[in-house]
Amino acid sequence: MTLPDKLAITPRGPIDARIAVPGSKSISNRALLLAGMAQGESVLRGVLDSDDTRVMIRALSALGAEITESSTAELAVRGFSGRPTPPKGVIDVHASGTAARFLTALLALAPGRVLLDGTARMRKRPIQDLVSALSQLGVDISIEGENGCPPVACRGGQPFGGEVEIDASRSSQYVSALLQIAPYAARAVTLRLKDGVLVSRPYVDVTLAVMQSFGAEAGFRDARTLQVSPVHRYQGRAYTVEPDASTAAYFFAAAAISGGRVVVPDLAGTSAQADMGVLKVLERMGAIVTRGANEVQVQGPAQGLSGVEVDMNDMPDAVLALAVTAAFASGPSLITNVANLRIKESDRLLALETELRKLGVHAEAGSDYLRIEPRPLHGAEIATYDDHRMAMAFALAGLRIPGVVICDPACVSKSWPGYFDTFAQL
Repeated sequence: MTLPDKLAITPRGPIDARIAVPGSKSISNRALLLAGMAQGESVLRGVLDSDDTRVMIRALSALGAEITESSTAELAVRGFSGRPTPPKGVIDVHASGTAARFLTALLALAPGRVLLDGTARMRKRPIQDLVSALSQLGVDISIEGENGCPPVACRGGQPFGGEVEIDASRSSQYVSALLQIAPYAARAVTLRLKDGVLVSRPYVDVTLAVMQSFGAEAGFRDARTLQVSPVHRYQGRAYTVEPDASTAAYFFAAAAISGGRVVVPDLAGTSAQADMGVLKVLERMGAIVTRGANEVQVQGPAQGLSGVEVDMNDMPDAVLALAVTAAFASGPSLITNVANLRIKESDRLLALETELRKLGVHAEAGSDYLRIEPRPLHGAEIATYDDHRMAMAFALAGLRIPGVVICDPACVSKSWPGYFDTFAQL
C-alpha cells in the first residue's frame, strides 16, 4: 500500500492473526557481510528486503562482491575472499547504524583511502569506540566528523591483529564489527571488554553463531574476553535467515494490548535472537505464551495487563513495543538499563516520553530508564522522528484508542516496508 504522510489507525477488538514476519534484519546483514567476505558462492534465503539491507548490498557490491537475486527470492553472493576492491566514491550507509559499524570495520581490509558517511542523524551517532579499537589493532583509520561521529576515513589493506580493549557499554555492534573481520587479521584477535561490560550480549551471541556457520572459529574465552582465529576464514554456503524477532515483538505486543491472539510461524521458540526476551516480559504482564519448535503464539489476558519492572539491556529494539504495551497496564512500569536508546535512530527515551505523554500517559525518561504510569488515554498525532520503531510501536496504541494518527508512517521501510500492510489486516 502507498502510505500517506499521516496514517489514522482504526481501533478494533481482540485480534486473531497469523503473521508471516520477514527475515531478521540483524541476521540478514550479518549473513550478507560474511557471504561478501567469503571465498566462493553463498545462497541466502529469507533475507529481509529493507532500507538497511539494501544499504549493505550496495556497499558490498561497491567493494567487489557479486550479488544477484533469483526468481525464487534467493540471493546469490559471490564473495571477494577477504580482499575487497577500493570502491569508487563514498560508502554511503544512509541511516543504517548496523551498516555503519560493520562496514567501518570492513574497510580495514580495503586498500587505499575510503570514506564512509551517512545521513545527518548518522553524523550524530557515535563510532569513536569502534575506531579507537581498530586503531589499537593497527588499522589506519580516523574520525572526520564531530564528537566522535561519522564521516570515517580508512586506509586499509595492511596487516592488523592482536589484543585490544574495547568499550562495549554503548553498543554491542562495535564488538560484532570487530569479530566479523577478525578471521582476515594477520594474527589472532583477542577482544577484552572494558570493565567486563557488554550491552545487548545476545546480539554478539548471534554474530558468533553466524560466523561459525560460515566456517570461522570464534567465541568467548571467558566472560570478559573473546577470541577469533585467523586460520579459519569464511566459506560460501547455503544459509536461511529466520524470521525477525524484533518485528515479531510488535505483533506479540498487539496480542497483549488487544486481549487477542497472534501466531508467528517459522520462528522457533528456542531462537537466540535478543528480542525473544520480550516473551518473558509479556508473560509477567499476564499474557499466555506458547513456544513451539516452528512457531510462537501469544494470547493476551482477558483480565488485563499488569505493570512490570524490567531490565531491557539485552533487548533494546523491543523497548518501544513494551513501553506502549505498559500504557495499557493496571499499574506503573519501569524499564531500566537502556541508556543506549539515546544513540539509536532517534533519542528513543526522549521520543517515548514525549509521545506517551501526548496519549495521556505520565512518562518520565531518565539517563537510562523509562517510567510509565498509566492514565486515561486519548488519541493524538504521533511524531515518529524518522524512526521505524516509533511508528511501529505507537500504531499499537491505535488498536484500542480512537484518534491515533502516525506521522510519516513510511519510515518503517528501514526495517519492513510492508509493516502497515500487515497491520491493516489484523
